[in-house]
Amino acid sequence: MSSNKSGPHPLDPNLAAPGLPVPKPCLSFWQRSTRHSPLLNLNSQQSQDNSVSLPERADVIIIGSGISGALTAYSLLTSPNAPKSVVMLEAREACSGASGRNAGHCRPDAFRGFTAFSKIHGEEQADAILKHEKKVLKLVDEFIKENDVQCDWSLSKTFDVVMGEEFKEYVKTSYERYAGYLKKDVEGVKILGEKDTKEQTRVSSALGGYEWRAASCHPAKLGQALLTMSITKGLQLYTHCPVISVAPSSSDPSSSPSWIVHTPSSQITSPIIIHATNAHAATLIPSLQGKIVPVRAQAHRVIPTPEFCGDRMLTHTYSLRFTLGHFYSLIQRKADGAFILGTSRGIPSISEATKKEIFGAKNDTTYSDEIKDDALARFSEIFGVKPEAMGEGHEYGWTGILGVTPDSVPFIGPIPDSPGQFVIAGFNGHGMARIFGCAPGLANLILGEVKSWEETGMPKCFQITEERLAKMAQAKS
Repeated sequence: MSSNKSGPHPLDPNLAAPGLPVPKPCLSFWQRSTRHSPLLNLNSQQSQDNSVSLPERADVIIIGSGISGALTAYSLLTSPNAPKSVVMLEAREACSGASGRNAGHCRPDAFRGFTAFSKIHGEEQADAILKHEKKVLKLVDEFIKENDVQCDWSLSKTFDVVMGEEFKEYVKTSYERYAGYLKKDVEGVKILGEKDTKEQTRVSSALGGYEWRAASCHPAKLGQALLTMSITKGLQLYTHCPVISVAPSSSDPSSSPSWIVHTPSSQITSPIIIHATNAHAATLIPSLQGKIVPVRAQAHRVIPTPEFCGDRMLTHTYSLRFTLGHFYSLIQRKADGAFILGTSRGIPSISEATKKEIFGAKNDTTYSDEIKDDALARFSEIFGVKPEAMGEGHEYGWTGILGVTPDSVPFIGPIPDSPGQFVIAGFNGHGMARIFGCAPGLANLILGEVKSWEETGMPKCFQITEERLAKMAQAKS
């Protein structure tokens, strides 16, 4: 798939590898409210010249300190067959990437994706993807409660609010197709008529809606809690320690596979390397160039007006959808009442300049005023919000870099032709609904605690294989 007149396509295979994360990124609300964390710059300045001194060797090296890397580390270290030494290398602050920058949603897709996933992966895998996401919500809820993780976790319900005729027909067809596949109504989904939707969602322009179970949280607190729990089990975390290359430690084919991980000031050797770098995965894994592409997303924190305060707060999270690609996510945090507004990359009127900022870009140091203005105008229009008092309304915004794949699902598992290297990346902005079902499965696979992919509990289409990579390459040629 090549670029066209409307600007670079998000999955353009001709885009250069993303390279390392850029320095000095903007801070999300989540990161601004956790500046006290002792993990942020852990082990980053161990000498006078600020270089990082690493151990010579580790049993496992994890590149990336987001939720996928942190949960993989925790899953490895709490196993009966836990490796003796696990080292994690992070290019910037701990949890500084997409995990600490999302819109605060943990929202499984209940049925909407069945149509699109069926076209790409077949109905059986589409069903597996949706069931996996539903399972993940339960897994996250159980993990947070069992471990008393303080991350503003709020298990509630969500609305898919139909805002346009095109989406109304699409989502209706998707529901019917999935219900037809299941031969019953989709469990846990409530269909709302236009009148009920308007009353229950407080969106007077709604054309209909759907309701199911979802949650919201403070993702940076969750990521940092996972890192803290892993460190108590033996994880060695090094921040501000970017990996610039991974190379074989020996040219002798008869020797046991081992890899040298190079950083700007040091190197470390290990037989097992786990790439948890999401949008940046192709930088160190050449076979993923054009197959995991960085796409910039944007969110904003909005302080509510009186009609959305106290007992008038919204009870559900929202996806406000005009079309499949033109939508806005919304949560109102129970912890402080603020709105977190996730913005759309599918704005019909988006300029060419903004497209170039979004697709294939890795710059998370700033945000687009064009996207901000659109989102705030839509939000005000949809809910009739008119900030008047000082302090009400838009507070600030931030960006994060998503890892997007051509087939809309992540790459997980052993990297072909690289024995001992594994990847867990490419979550398409949907990591909170997938990671807690993927990281433990990958850890079990690495430790040999499962005999086959099927035993990991992940959909088969998530697996990185030579066939999947070849199919993508053929489709783009």
